Amino acid sequence: MKNISGTVLGSLFLAIVSIYIFILVGYSAKHFFQERIDEKSLNLLSVYFLQAFLTFWGLLKRPLDSELLLAPLIYLAIIAIILVLTFSLAHRLFTDPKERSIASIAALIGNTGNLGIPIGIAIFGEESIPFTTLINLMNVFVVYTLGVFFYSRGQFSVKESIKNIFRLPPLWFALIALSLNYNRIELPVEIMNVLQMGAYASMVLQMIILGMYLQAVRLVHLNVKLILHVNLVKFVLLPALTLFILQFTPFSSMVKGIIFMELFMPLAVANVNLGSLYDCRPKDITALIFISSLLFLGLSFFALYAIRSL
Repeated sequence: MKNISGTVLGSLFLAIVSIYIFILVGYSAKHFFQERIDEKSLNLLSVYFLQAFLTFWGLLKRPLDSELLLAPLIYLAIIAIILVLTFSLAHRLFTDPKERSIASIAALIGNTGNLGIPIGIAIFGEESIPFTTLINLMNVFVVYTLGVFFYSRGQFSVKESIKNIFRLPPLWFALIALSLNYNRIELPVEIMNVLQMGAYASMVLQMIILGMYLQAVRLVHLNVKLILHVNLVKFVLLPALTLFILQFTPFSSMVKGIIFMELFMPLAVANVNLGSLYDCRPKDITALIFISSLLFLGLSFFALYAIRSL
């Protein structure tokens, strides 16, 4: 893995700030147009339509092979271990079922796509793309299985929560795309171009939706207990366990660094999407995303030095 220089640190900061421009667009739009623009309608458009394009395009971007599959599996294994711990802690610390749901899953749904992929390029170069892409796709499955289950669990029964997993289109599009990829069935370039347009539209719209929700956040919406819990899990417990587990894996330093950085990403906009969709305190979740994004700006530089030790 190449040395982390001042130039790379500058690229990392620029990659994050550049993406935040779209958050500012959403914030400004909601500020000026108020009730004339509805973030919930845009959220439905994103979840039920555009994210299907993103999922389908991403899974057909590169042929699957056994060499690349182990990294996202390790990513998923670490998520599963932390989920057991957060689920137990949430039931001890929170009485409200919606707060329990957020405390259990929010820290584990990171921004591996909109931030993770460009930051991977900034730190490790273009050779990181296959790994960050597959890890992001694994994160998509976490969002539309565990994410859907926990966020809908705050309002629905266990049976209904399980049903909700199968009601969202991105999961079905992912299964279709995996089948096509596995059987080496290539779509015409014209269709792939259309899918790419939808994928980029989805990423931009997610940032805009986050900005619109941020405009409505006020100090009264800051749930201090929930903020402390989620961010301690995200930036202390999760990185510590990841560093420990990666010591026992056969990966190169670069791949270990990629896995660590992807797990270190701040909370994803998908948390807001699902929280809004299932009425699971979306404003509390938006505040969590905002604060985790601010913390990431400072803590990411410490993360870079942790990566060097792998």
